Amino acid sequence: MKLKFKHQPYQAAAVQAVVDIFQGQPPASDSAKSYRLDPGNTKNGMGDLFAVDTGFKNAELTLSEVALLDNIQQAQRQQNLPLSESLGKPTVARLNLDIEMETGTGKTYVYLKSIFELNRKYGFTKFIIVVPSIAIKEGTYKTLEITKEHFKSQFDNVNYDYFVYDSSNLEQVRDFATSNEIRIMVINIDAFRKSFSDTSKDTKANIIHRQNDRLNGQKPIEFIRSTNPIVIIDEPQSVDNTPKSKEAIETLNPLCRLRYSATHVEKFNLMYKLDSIDAYEQKLVKQIEVANVKTSENSNSAYINFISVEKKKTPITAKIEIYQNATTGVKKSSITIKDNSDLYELSNGLDIYSGYVVNEINRTPNDEYIEFTNGVSINLGQTVGEIDDDTIKRLQIRKTIQEHLEKEMNLNPKGIKVLSLFFIDRVSNYREYNSDGTVLKGKYAKWFEEEYKDVIKQRRFKTLFDGIKDIDAEVEKIHNGYFSSDKKGVLKDSTGNNKEDEDTFTLIMKDKEKLLSFKSSLRFIFSHSALKEGWDNPNVFQICTLNETSSIIKKRQEIGR
Repeated sequence: MKLKFKHQPYQAAAVQAVVDIFQGQPPASDSAKSYRLDPGNTKNGMGDLFAVDTGFKNAELTLSEVALLDNIQQAQRQQNLPLSESLGKPTVARLNLDIEMETGTGKTYVYLKSIFELNRKYGFTKFIIVVPSIAIKEGTYKTLEITKEHFKSQFDNVNYDYFVYDSSNLEQVRDFATSNEIRIMVINIDAFRKSFSDTSKDTKANIIHRQNDRLNGQKPIEFIRSTNPIVIIDEPQSVDNTPKSKEAIETLNPLCRLRYSATHVEKFNLMYKLDSIDAYEQKLVKQIEVANVKTSENSNSAYINFISVEKKKTPITAKIEIYQNATTGVKKSSITIKDNSDLYELSNGLDIYSGYVVNEINRTPNDEYIEFTNGVSINLGQTVGEIDDDTIKRLQIRKTIQEHLEKEMNLNPKGIKVLSLFFIDRVSNYREYNSDGTVLKGKYAKWFEEEYKDVIKQRRFKTLFDGIKDIDAEVEKIHNGYFSSDKKGVLKDSTGNNKEDEDTFTLIMKDKEKLLSFKSSLRFIFSHSALKEGWDNPNVFQICTLNETSSIIKKRQEIGR
């Protein structure tokens, strides 16, 4: 499968908003951008990696602060955005530009295209993309791979190269500093956040901040910063969100910062905005439909915990805990009730509470109780109908499987593969690792396989499984997980058949085309937090959250997948 890219007006507008900031900056020639590399200590006898003494950097901005601010305001007027009153605070670099784009609208593509437009118009060649995590780093590198042919066709077959910073490969640093063509470095903030200025007792400077004999006794960061790079920050709320991270960004000596996110926390000069409402109205993202499990599917009595009763005021009220339907699934909530309160309505429509209308609240000391119209009564401090969290989560898994198969019935005939994504609370709930490297199934994996085998017995899904003889073997292949611990190596599945084991890390993070193909059996993906941002796949149609969070940003990131 080959991914195709086409012109999107909203993406072009986001690119243009950045390009227009530098209006009036003359394109610089190679001679104007060349500089002499610091020879460092050439007497160490270790060999001179930087034998070439000429480097190439981004030309300094010739625009005044007044001209830059005018350009910023002109771009903001075109986007109907609030006008910046200044370039920024005195304590930060003078040019921080925010681009807000809803998850799933192609911000990675936008900032990559911006690189080529900035090069074509102004001759800038040195770009560093700073990311917060392994997942985003892999996702960005993958996008660079799959767009190379596209961008070459769009920009007159321009010569460029890109790489993920690797502290063991200083040839990359050499090429970044000495090439006069476009060079794009992708680097994780953790690779250069720890410097010798860090006074923590248990930390050591990253290699990028250490003197290196192969660099004539100089530090890799010195060669990088000498290029005056344009720094692109992917998900700044997770990159430059601490004083130490901000200090690390400063060590790159950025010409400017371009900050891309759907969920900016710290805000600077907003140049383009495509929020969730805009994205939905332009039909750029899927409509969200929330499905809720019904506790009545697994219990004959409603969960009610009688917490307290009002002792003096009238009308008499009581506080109880029940299950409620919510946007993140079914969860326990404390509510206040009075005479004629209907628990079905207060639970947001959970069938298990049908008929539970308050008939009487008695607050007589030592005889406090609540009686419902269906004859059920509960004493103060009593709990009835307890449904544990495991039961709820198992029902959520079952519901996700059902919704997934419904989508497959509709979309498989159209050649569209359906994917479902589970966000879980603990990695060990999905899989555990033995000391010998084998993997054991956690409870979520076991529940998934058991529920899947049960759901597919329904006659309406029969056509999906024609020709499959061994369902047990098939169900082993259709689900897997990617977690941050996977970055250090390929983790084998529980079958122990190494020849048939699939590198899930590669499949999910790098081989997007393969994952989208029906040739890959993987359709259900489990993750803890590694896929909450920076990873995207257009064929994710179901998201099941088996974790709970009060963070609005985290919810937007997870739902945005």
